[in-house]
Amino acid sequence: MAHVTTVTLKRTGAKMPLVGFGLWKVTKETCAQTVYNAIREGYRLFDAALDYGNEKEAGEGLARAIKDGLVKREDVWITSKLWNTYHEKERVEEGCKKSLELWGLEYFDLYLVHFPISIEYIPPEKKFPQEWWGLDGKIHPIKVPFQETWTEIEKLVDKGLAKNIGLSNAQGALIYDVHRYARIEPQVLQVELHPYLTQEALVKYCKLLGLAITAYSSFGPQSYVELGYQGSAGLLEHDTVTAIASKNQKTPAQILLRWALQQGLAVIPKSNNHDRLVQNLASVDFELSEEEMKSISALNKNLRLNDPAELDPRLAIFA
Repeated sequence: MAHVTTVTLKRTGAKMPLVGFGLWKVTKETCAQTVYNAIREGYRLFDAALDYGNEKEAGEGLARAIKDGLVKREDVWITSKLWNTYHEKERVEEGCKKSLELWGLEYFDLYLVHFPISIEYIPPEKKFPQEWWGLDGKIHPIKVPFQETWTEIEKLVDKGLAKNIGLSNAQGALIYDVHRYARIEPQVLQVELHPYLTQEALVKYCKLLGLAITAYSSFGPQSYVELGYQGSAGLLEHDTVTAIASKNQKTPAQILLRWALQQGLAVIPKSNNHDRLVQNLASVDFELSEEEMKSISALNKNLRLNDPAELDPRLAIFA
C-alpha cells in the first residue's frame, strides 16, 4: 500500500510533508551543510525559528541546493516561528521579516507563534538571538494579550509573508480561545509529543477542529538520569520500543517516529548523523500493528521536557 507522506492543511489545501528536519540545536558551523545534505537525501520540510540562531546558515544551505538544481523554492516547505520578544502589535511583522531576511526568502510556508508568552524586546544589535533572558540575565514578561499578537500574525498572510499560520506550545484552552476571534484560524499546532507525553485529549481536540499537529521531541528524554529521574529508560532504549524495533527490523528511532506518523501527526526529528538522517526519512515506509501502537502509547507518564515554568514560575503555561 502507498503510504501517506503529506498532510493537507484545512484553509489553503497546502500539502505539508509529514517528515521534516528540525533545526533546533543544529550548530551554526554545521547548519548550511546539514540542510544541503538533508535536501540531497530527500527532506523537503525544515523547521526553524528566529531564536535558534541558525536561520542565516540554514538559508545558505537552501540557496546552494537551489543553485545546484536539487530543488526549486516551491519544492521546499520552510517553517519559522515568532519569538517571545516580538508579540507586541508593532513588532510582529518585524520579527517575521527578520527571519525571512536571514533565510533570504520572500515568504514562509508556515509561520508559528513560538510560545504563548511575551517578554521584553531587545534590539537584535544588542543581543541575538535573545533567548529568554534580558541583558541583566533575568526574564522580563510583558502584558501582551494573545489576541493582539494573533491579529498581527493574520496580517502576515494578507501581505504574502506567510502562506499558513499556526501555534506552538499551546494547550486546549488557548486553542479554544483563538478560535473565538480568529479571522484566519491556525492551521498547524506544534507541540512536544512522544510516548512519555502522549497528549491524547489534545490530539483528539485538534482533529475535531481540523488543526494539523507537528510533534517535536519525538525521541523523548535520551535518558531519565539526565532529568534527575531514576529507574526508567530513555525511549530509544526502552524494552517495549526495542522489542518492536527488533520484530519489525527497524531502528528504535524509526518506531518512535512511525508511532506518531500513524496517528496522522507530522514529525521533525533532527540528526547530526547522516545514516540516522536517512533512516528517519524512511519511517513512512512501514506499518505498526494496533497492538504495537497501544503498547507504545501505554508508556505515557505525562513527562514534559520543555516547560518554561522551570525557567521562571510566572511562565507556567502548562500548569
